[in-house]
Amino acid sequence: MSVTVIQFVTLDGIVSDPDGSGGTPTGGWAFRHGPETVAGDKFRLGALLDDGVMLLGRTTWELFSRLWPGRDDPFSRRMNAVPKLVATRTLTDVSAWGNSRVVDGDLLDAVRRERRDVIVTGSLSVVHALMAEDLVDEYRLLTFPTILRTGRRLFPAGGPPAYLECRSAEQAGAAVLARYGRPARCRRRLRRTAGGLPG
Repeated sequence: MSVTVIQFVTLDGIVSDPDGSGGTPTGGWAFRHGPETVAGDKFRLGALLDDGVMLLGRTTWELFSRLWPGRDDPFSRRMNAVPKLVATRTLTDVSAWGNSRVVDGDLLDAVRRERRDVIVTGSLSVVHALMAEDLVDEYRLLTFPTILRTGRRLFPAGGPPAYLECRSAEQAGAAVLARYGRPARCRRRLRRTAGGLPG
C-alpha cells in the first residue's frame, strides 16, 4: 500500500483555491490556463485510480460531489467508480457521490490499516495530518507558472524536513507534472516498520 498526494500548486507553493470555488481574491489561478492543463487524468493516476481508494476531506468531497456525478466522459466514469473515503466529523450522509463512505474511527489508523493504494486530492488538512505522521509516499504536483505570495501552502513553515527523489517530470499544458517520492532505501525501511502495525 502507498499513499499518493496529488495537488495543483503554484511556483511559490500555494495550493489553496485553484478553481476559485473558495471565493478568495486570488482563486481560480489553475483554471486560468485553460482546460487542456487541468482536464482528464493529468496526474497520470492510471491503475492507482482503478485499483486504489480516494481519500478526501469534507470540503473537497462536498465540492467534488457537486461536480463529478453529473459527468459521463471516460475519466469522470473512473472518478465516480473509485471507492472514496471521506474524513469528516460532521457529515453522516455521503450518498450524493457514489461509492463514498465516511472514515470509521481515527483517520491515521484507517490509513495504516488500508490495503489498497490511497490517493489524496486537495484536502489540505488531511494531507498535513498524514505528513505529520510521515505517511505520504509520493507527491504528484502539477505546478503552474503562477506566484501568489498568499494562501495556504502544501509544505507549511515549521514542519520537519523531507528528502525526496524526483521520479519524473514532464510538461502538461501550461504546467509541469512532477512526481516526488521517498528514496528506495526509505521505502524498504517503512515497509519493514509497517509490518508491525496492527490490523
